[in-house]
Amino acid sequence: MNEKFVIDYPELTMYQTVERTAGKYPDDIAVEFYGKKIPYIKLIRRIERCAKAFVALGIRKGDAVTLCLPNIPQTVECFYALNRIGAICNMVHPQSAQKEITYYLDLSESKAIVTVDMFYENVSKAMADADHEVKAIVCRMQDELRGPLAAAFLLKKGKSYLKYPDSDKGILYRAFLKGGDKLPSAPVVGFEKDRTAAILYSGGTSGLPKGICLTDLNFNACAMQSREAIGLEFRNGLRMLSCMPMFHGFGLGINIHIILMYGACCMLMPTFNKHTYAKALIQKRPNFIAGVPTIFEALLHLPELEGKDLSYLMGMFCGGDSLSVELKKKIDTFLKEHNASIQVREGYGLTECVTASCLTPKDEYRENSIGLPYPDTYYQIVAPGTDDVLPYGEEGEIILRGPSVMTCYLKNPEETANTLKRLADGNIWLYTGDLGSMDEDGYVYFKQRIKRMIITNGYNVYPGPIENLIDGVEEVAYSCVIGVKDPRRMQRVRAYVVLHDGVQPTDEMKEKIMSVLRMHVAVYALPKEIIFRDELPKTLVGKVAYRKLEEEANAEEEKA
Repeated sequence: MNEKFVIDYPELTMYQTVERTAGKYPDDIAVEFYGKKIPYIKLIRRIERCAKAFVALGIRKGDAVTLCLPNIPQTVECFYALNRIGAICNMVHPQSAQKEITYYLDLSESKAIVTVDMFYENVSKAMADADHEVKAIVCRMQDELRGPLAAAFLLKKGKSYLKYPDSDKGILYRAFLKGGDKLPSAPVVGFEKDRTAAILYSGGTSGLPKGICLTDLNFNACAMQSREAIGLEFRNGLRMLSCMPMFHGFGLGINIHIILMYGACCMLMPTFNKHTYAKALIQKRPNFIAGVPTIFEALLHLPELEGKDLSYLMGMFCGGDSLSVELKKKIDTFLKEHNASIQVREGYGLTECVTASCLTPKDEYRENSIGLPYPDTYYQIVAPGTDDVLPYGEEGEIILRGPSVMTCYLKNPEETANTLKRLADGNIWLYTGDLGSMDEDGYVYFKQRIKRMIITNGYNVYPGPIENLIDGVEEVAYSCVIGVKDPRRMQRVRAYVVLHDGVQPTDEMKEKIMSVLRMHVAVYALPKEIIFRDELPKTLVGKVAYRKLEEEANAEEEKA
């Protein structure tokens, strides 16, 4: 497609890449869901039927449809069905607040929303507040479960939601599919380089979430680059435990699309529970697992995994949040003790470039490094807010360019202009808002979000290294360091700490943590307070929600 690229990116839509794979491996399993197995050829037939149903509903090329779903087979088939007909998939977390869903519907101008019955009540209220009419398609989880499991689910949970949908604006998924059966076929819309295929959303850490417009090229390039960077043969017969949700770039790009592009199997998990995850890890024997640091930290102390053999693991990939040096050491030790011949590999990226764009190499690790940029993706470190490239080793803002970078923020030209900038070399660069550096060998080092820096008594304090030290204390599960408004210092440093189960939050434990910090942290950067919590607030994808902690702490400070 572009001679300067190392990889030859096909002029195909996401659906067409999966269709091509199905032609090679029709009988191989594409999707597995609680023991139900869907071969590639059947997945394509299901996508075809779903595509016809969307056409019968009135959805056309360029129309947006919101998918407000967990990782279930209907999510996969709806995503690729909409892509097949040239529609836009607006990806939303099913547990989003009512007003958030209304915002997503209005911003994307979605003509329909697909959800599950257990979230329909919230979705229907969001639809009622939308500034235009929206049709609802309601899935039932039990429709995709095998007989005994379906019956058990129906008795335990499903019967509570049988009354939904309860208005003429909602239709059950089975009826929706039947609505398309009268059509002989659905159109297959071809590749168009800049057409929006999916809208994902930023975390919304400042202001309203931004709609990130991504193309077929963005997703296909990210998948192909990931395969090259991983350095393993993604092939038919391999299996990924797909726990990261499809509304997130990491879940959609790495847990789903790359797997289906190369003929492997997605074993879908609709929710994360550490005990269920451990059970799946033992019983399903996946070759690849990918998740955020809190998922892998949760596995380290589970009795279900004690003494179990994990030698079948070929890759463990961590992203979505910073992986501390100490947690990496703990995970690598865990893997070795369980006969896995791999290390956890950290990826770095943003939803603005689908997901990862940098990955630690398979057999090498440089402390605090997030690895090497993907092929065809270029990194530079510039003085924040400028295009002045800094020398190797100096810290500045990470900027990058490549074929996976978004086209724009939806209906937000000002933020788009602040983030995507055409520089003197003629290329468009993505300004990440992240602080980092690069060494002479091209290894990238992520420090933290620029906006997360704490200023206390005129000194700049970076939470990441402090969290890393706290997490290294044996009794600590994880931590979060924030800045709290202070009349004398501008901000003071506060540490929130979650201890492992059974460890008591005593003054002695507090002193143990502080003694470690005093050896490595300047006096001005030491936490003035250590607060123990049973758990910390998380974002919808499992990151520690440091913004929420900041808001809580500062609100308390104003009341005091």
